[in-house]
Amino acid sequence: MLKLTPFHSLQQYLPHNLHLSLFQTCSAPQEVEQLHAFSLKTAIFNHPFVSSRLLALYSDPKINDLGYARSIFDRIQRRSLIHWNTIIKCYVENQFSHDGIVLFHELVHEYLPDNFTLPCVIKGCARLGVVQEGKQIHGLALKIGFGSDVFVQGSLVNMYSKCGEIDCARKVFDGMIDKDVVLWNSLIDGNLVSWNAMINGYMKSGDFDSALELFYQMPIWDLVTWNLMIAGYELNGQFMDAVKMFFMMLKLGSRPSHATLVSVLSAVSGLAVLGKGRWIHSYMEKNGFELDGILGTSLIEMYAKCGCIESALTVFRAIQKKKVGHWTAIIVGLGIHGMANHALALFLEMCKTGLKPNAIIFIGVLNACNHAGLVDDGRQYFDMMMNEYKIEPTLEHYGCLVDILCRAGHLEEAKNTIENMPISPNKVIWMSLLGGSRNHGKIDIGEYAAQRVIEVAPETIGCYILLSNMYAASGMWEKVSHVREMMYKRGFRKDPGCSSVEHKGTLHEFIVGDISHPQTKEIYAKMSEMKEKLKCVGHVPDTTQVLLCIEGEKEKEAELENHSERLAIAFGLINVKPGIPIRIMKNLRVCNDCHSVTKLLSKIYSREIIVRDNCRFHHFKNGSCSCMDYW
Repeated sequence: MLKLTPFHSLQQYLPHNLHLSLFQTCSAPQEVEQLHAFSLKTAIFNHPFVSSRLLALYSDPKINDLGYARSIFDRIQRRSLIHWNTIIKCYVENQFSHDGIVLFHELVHEYLPDNFTLPCVIKGCARLGVVQEGKQIHGLALKIGFGSDVFVQGSLVNMYSKCGEIDCARKVFDGMIDKDVVLWNSLIDGNLVSWNAMINGYMKSGDFDSALELFYQMPIWDLVTWNLMIAGYELNGQFMDAVKMFFMMLKLGSRPSHATLVSVLSAVSGLAVLGKGRWIHSYMEKNGFELDGILGTSLIEMYAKCGCIESALTVFRAIQKKKVGHWTAIIVGLGIHGMANHALALFLEMCKTGLKPNAIIFIGVLNACNHAGLVDDGRQYFDMMMNEYKIEPTLEHYGCLVDILCRAGHLEEAKNTIENMPISPNKVIWMSLLGGSRNHGKIDIGEYAAQRVIEVAPETIGCYILLSNMYAASGMWEKVSHVREMMYKRGFRKDPGCSSVEHKGTLHEFIVGDISHPQTKEIYAKMSEMKEKLKCVGHVPDTTQVLLCIEGEKEKEAELENHSERLAIAFGLINVKPGIPIRIMKNLRVCNDCHSVTKLLSKIYSREIIVRDNCRFHHFKNGSCSCMDYW
């Protein structure tokens, strides 16, 4: 409790010396409220020092009481610019930027703003994404002589970058008279604000070349800069660039943060480069990074997506204080590896620990049922989510249920589920119905689904490809030609099949019929050997998988033999030591013939082959696959 000076002594003391120790030293909320009450009771509130100090105390981040701050502001009879700046900053920092901008509008009728007011209100515009208001304030700053102020310029660069006006941001940035002054002023706050704002703006707009160019122009890089570059590349799918940037960061002596590691682990997952992932895991262990939070989740996801579910389980078991995110990551991982029973057992184990499942973990559970064809279980868990845990299904949950039904061939039920959903289906759900129709040869339902996709998202290239493949599989070549003509007129192009293998830290990529690899001669020699060995065990190519208008059976067989995953397998057999799994990542769904061939090759060569296609993982070993021929 504060020991307050009696009113008569304060009154006597006040006119001669404004250095009131009580007002200057107090910091706890209770103390400030006592002083506030005392100032009202003793009629000293309107003294400029007292009112200003109370406003500053209530606006201080340690107390941060916006309601009391505003009540103080409204009671001040003669407001100075300092009062206005304090309350506007309080509103912006408390995420009430709109109210801060409204107050700024009132302020300009009494005072000209200064280089404290302007950056604060520009920051509010950035948070709200209101670029037109930001431009008006920029114009005012130029008019009243603050256009060249480094703090105003820095806030403008940040605002324009966040609002997507990257050209305006660069114009302000280039107009900074002395970027070294801006640099070192920014370093006081721990990061290079203007430089990082520009890089962030370029990253968000997809202009990675300009971001990289500016990155190399910087006289020094801070952790924020590295994180912006790595996260930007990762979010844009430029996973290799993200990984390269991370190792460059380490080489130059910067220590990554949790955010850095989360981004680079996600990039490693996208590339499925297990060697890099293991190195980063080792780095984390040596440098004392705890796995109890999101880093543990990211590490589990990385191992699962790189095809090493055993390591994912090892990381999961090593986490002492498991959170729902950790359980979700391992359940999803087990699901995409076809280990549905293990995934569902872990879900029940989690529930027994007292952790309450959330909406996200049910997506993982439903996906596990999907990959194993557990239709009844899928229905049961969907009902459990709604009835037992009172979780309202989202589009993602309905998407999982529809996909479960479609993969199992329950297309009418899937169609009825979509039509009776309480929310509008998106293109993903309609694509599931189209994919199921293509796999099960239901032309009428497939055409219905394709029409819905085109209505919702006409730019979806996969829709036209699935529709064309569905017609081709049924020998309806006129309709195939019609669909392909539509694609040509709309500028759509099918992505070629691409498979990649990591070997000694390098990612080797192959497309259909690829002859660009340095080991092309050896690869095709190995493929000829594979062909002969397959014939010896009685393999007959499934030419129904050729979805091109080719008449001769030999030509169709040749088409199948050049699929990208077969080139990747041949490379793996040549280069990957026996006893080490050959890990392949493919951008498209594995066709039936390649699936059969890979099963046979795993037995012929006594090799484990792990293939990640765009649906799931396939673990081929001793002539069988973990998917049990269900994918």
